[in-house]
Amino acid sequence: MIFIWAFVVAGLFCMIGQIILDNTKFTPGHITTLFTVIGALLGFLGIYDKLIKLAGGGASTIISNFGYLLYKGGIEGYLEDGILGIFTGLLTKGGAAIVGAVVFAALMTLFFRPKD
Repeated sequence: MIFIWAFVVAGLFCMIGQIILDNTKFTPGHITTLFTVIGALLGFLGIYDKLIKLAGGGASTIISNFGYLLYKGGIEGYLEDGILGIFTGLLTKGGAAIVGAVVFAALMTLFFRPKD
């Protein structure tokens, strides 16, 4: 059943992104930023935890999860180390996602060439 929910939740996020892309002048960069902020907001409201429990990978592999990880890392850092812990917490939780994106992007450049 979790596979169905993963498909539905990730598909819903993608559908909303595509509707925004088709009906506004937003670029893909705007939508990426928007979903990152929405993920942090849903984390603040306590909704994203429930989404991850419901959909598993369907909620934890999309860009809104990055915003959620940044929010969660900032809060945990603040609770452990105070104000400066916000910044270290952001790097602790979000660092793996950033490094993963850079490494996989570099690997893809080895196999694919852009069209002229």
